[in-house]
Amino acid sequence: MGKKAVHFGSGNIGRGFVACFLHESGYEVIFADVVDKLVDSLNSTPSYNVIERGVEGTVTKKITNYRAINSKYNEAELIDEIATADVVTCSVGPNILKFIAPVIAKGIDKRSNEQKPLAVIACENMIGATDALAGHIKDPKNTPEHRLDDHHERAAYANSAIDRIVPAQDPNAGLDVTLEKFYEWVVEETPFKPGENTASNVERPSIEGIKWVDNLLPFIERKLFTVNTSHATAAYFGYNRQKQTVDDAMRDKDIKNQVAAAINETAKLIVDKHGIAPEEQDAYKKKIIDRISNPHLADAVERVGRAPLRKLGRKERFIGPAAELAELGHETPALLAAAEMAFRFQNVEGDDESKELARIMAENGPEDVVAKVCGLQKTEKLYPKVVEIVQKVQADSQD
Repeated sequence: MGKKAVHFGSGNIGRGFVACFLHESGYEVIFADVVDKLVDSLNSTPSYNVIERGVEGTVTKKITNYRAINSKYNEAELIDEIATADVVTCSVGPNILKFIAPVIAKGIDKRSNEQKPLAVIACENMIGATDALAGHIKDPKNTPEHRLDDHHERAAYANSAIDRIVPAQDPNAGLDVTLEKFYEWVVEETPFKPGENTASNVERPSIEGIKWVDNLLPFIERKLFTVNTSHATAAYFGYNRQKQTVDDAMRDKDIKNQVAAAINETAKLIVDKHGIAPEEQDAYKKKIIDRISNPHLADAVERVGRAPLRKLGRKERFIGPAAELAELGHETPALLAAAEMAFRFQNVEGDDESKELARIMAENGPEDVVAKVCGLQKTEKLYPKVVEIVQKVQADSQD
């Protein structure tokens, strides 16, 4: 029997990134989704293309050997596939993890303890996404408590960090996905090593393209505080200065300098906290600037900036590193300037969080906004500076 992977979420990241690597590693891929049109299209189309674009040229890869299940209507079928799969991955968005957990829990519960444990890897823009998914799966609502004692015999959970820019797609592209050639997929290896809390027959899944590490945090924070910080900084400054796309924003010298300044600040934290060599981080920063400036991956600033409430969160790309740096006695004017631009990303068409941000800003005082949106405590050194930013944005909205 060949290798099989179930992937939740058949959007651009799912088809273009995760499924591509699974396919190239010899897996049959079963997509699970709730979008009828997408499921029908996958089942009626025997192949699609992944187009990788880089400064050195374009490479096209043909993806085959996949099926799709509509999880709205065919739960029993999906449970059977999970019960016999080698790997479960997902790219559904952090807020959707709780909705896919019940069916995954049922599939895991149906597995025999004699099988190799199912490898579960969430591929989300979120620190500890797989841990969050595991928490939902192991919730008593989804897995009976008496089944938790030997749950590790049936499933192993590994956090991951993914890094690849997937811009908005041509509306006429069908299932084809265009993305950048550069990628990084880092997964923690420890959950796949036999031990006290893992099964004796647990095994690391064979997936080409994954970089296996014992400590994932340096890679997660380096990516979040460099790639995501720079991308969002360019988008929010670009939006507030009427730029159309991120690469267009990066052609503005002032915006490019703002982006560089923000990731110079985060570099200080990354280098000191994780022991990454300064020259290595400098090279990483330069590569990121080149990547988000790529005109072949033009991406609307509204799309990249969407979900500002999440991006202004306590552990996210602006407040997370700025708060840590502030506690260490460092100033972070560039990160705070980027956060200000994010607070100004309000009432953007098609983005519910930007509308909710506008409501919160209109109905609350600055201290309450900082507590609700950023999760900062009054005792934290960064707190008064973010309050000051919110006051400024609120005052401007009254003019």
